[in-house]
Amino acid sequence: MAQNSAGLSSDYQFWMQKLSVWDQASTLETQQDTCLHLPQFQEFLRQMYEALKEMDSNTVTERFPTIGQLLAKTCWNPFILAYDESQKILIWCLCCLINKEPRNSGDSKLNSWTRGLLSHILSAFRFDMKEVGLFTQGLGYAPADYYPGLLKNMVLSLVSELRENHLNGFNTQRRMAPERVRSLSRVCVPLVTLPDFEPLVLALLTCHGHEPQEVLWPEFFGAVNEAFLLKKISLPTSAIVCLWLRHLPSLEKAMLHLFEKLISSERNFLRRIECFMKDSLLPEAACHPAIFRIVDEMFRYALLETDGAPEVLATIQVFTWCFLEALGKEKKQLKFALKTYFPYASPSLVMVLLQHPKDIPQGLWHQSLKHISEKLRERVEDQTDGSYGGPFECWFLFVHFGGWADIAAEQLLMSEAEPPEAVLWLLAFSYRPRDGSQQRAQTMVEVKAVHGRLMKLLRSPALSARDLQAAAGESQAAAPRPSACGQLIRHLLLNFLLWAPGGHAIAREVITLMAHTDEITHEIASFLDQTLYRWDHLCMEAPASRKLARELLAELRGQV
Repeated sequence: MAQNSAGLSSDYQFWMQKLSVWDQASTLETQQDTCLHLPQFQEFLRQMYEALKEMDSNTVTERFPTIGQLLAKTCWNPFILAYDESQKILIWCLCCLINKEPRNSGDSKLNSWTRGLLSHILSAFRFDMKEVGLFTQGLGYAPADYYPGLLKNMVLSLVSELRENHLNGFNTQRRMAPERVRSLSRVCVPLVTLPDFEPLVLALLTCHGHEPQEVLWPEFFGAVNEAFLLKKISLPTSAIVCLWLRHLPSLEKAMLHLFEKLISSERNFLRRIECFMKDSLLPEAACHPAIFRIVDEMFRYALLETDGAPEVLATIQVFTWCFLEALGKEKKQLKFALKTYFPYASPSLVMVLLQHPKDIPQGLWHQSLKHISEKLRERVEDQTDGSYGGPFECWFLFVHFGGWADIAAEQLLMSEAEPPEAVLWLLAFSYRPRDGSQQRAQTMVEVKAVHGRLMKLLRSPALSARDLQAAAGESQAAAPRPSACGQLIRHLLLNFLLWAPGGHAIAREVITLMAHTDEITHEIASFLDQTLYRWDHLCMEAPASRKLARELLAELRGQV
């Protein structure tokens, strides 16, 4: 506590000096310095309030004899009053100075003085000349007879001027000077969260100007992006696209903000990931190829850093679903060529993957799977065209459309026929992309053997949980498999339970035998969640399987 008190005292002296400097001069330099320090000063005010609320008014004046000067200087600084929650916190601090039971004329005088400051703050935005003098100077306006509607008219005037500047960029007589646009953006830094300034913020974001370099202040972009991410302002997607195209750090921060939300959330089932994703506006903004490419690169790095973590794979798939949905809503025909979104992929492969399974008759899914498998295998193993990258690039592309791998596993278990080699290869590559040809061939042999044993059990008059586990090689006596191969076999077994006529009766028993570690329990829950999510997108009609999957997932959610 003593250490915190010492730190507050040190900060108190620092901000007292700052306020004195800001109070004595109203130059562009002091305005800029004020704007840059507003977030830190607000945090100081918050800490000051936490300290003041624990004291009575007499203790406050003893501990901080110049508190009145500090708060008064703050009250008369319009930049501070305009910023975020500073005005509210300042009111809290002033309320701590009021003595509820004044004992002498000094207490009464202090109360009267404090109420005067509170009255000033509450009426500070009536927008008379005294209150907006600093703003109007920064905006380039001369003193005039101001009235309550000043701010609204001033904002509308500036918005009109910016739009005219944007439309008449080559008419030098009607253009707003770049220096003035830059100064305007600097003045707006502490004001971006005020509703009255929203039209001006939008106009600045969408006014590109005709200069070779960016004219708006980076701090303006940062302030707008921060306010958007924290839901302090609401902007149309077009404005956010302009923001992220003009200021790359803001786009990167938006992606990191999304990752932080996903990491901090306890249970990231796909519906929740989809809500986070759509709320971020990233899929809609990614309809612009430049934004898509940057977002995709950050997903690529996340995939490499986490060594292909299932959570990252799921997030990429959800992003792709949302992106394609937004792309479809934006325009019936693609505004940009597909190659601009996936420049390192084979255009013919992208075209096949982009086919929504919902738009293809279910009886023809096997043809699409065969085509996808052949295209991928040609580039992964034959390397006929090195320009489309190696196995990782092919796998990273396929990850976006990972629903096809799940469909392949389902198709394998819904048919008693000999499993097609193309489907086996696609599954082996999807789960073990780093394997060479020989290792992948061995995985295909193992999957084919498990498929054969499961088909035999399907014809058995009575299914047993132990027999099913043994057929899948999931018994404790079985030799351990590589983790990815084991995951593939478990997913085949889960598909069997969801689709086989007798699988429903023993599903709970089989899952109890399988889920002998928290990691596998989490994996099974994620598989069921992903399956339900995919069925929703495909509008799959499978009432009994849906009911079982939902019940099993609900039971497992209490364990993961």
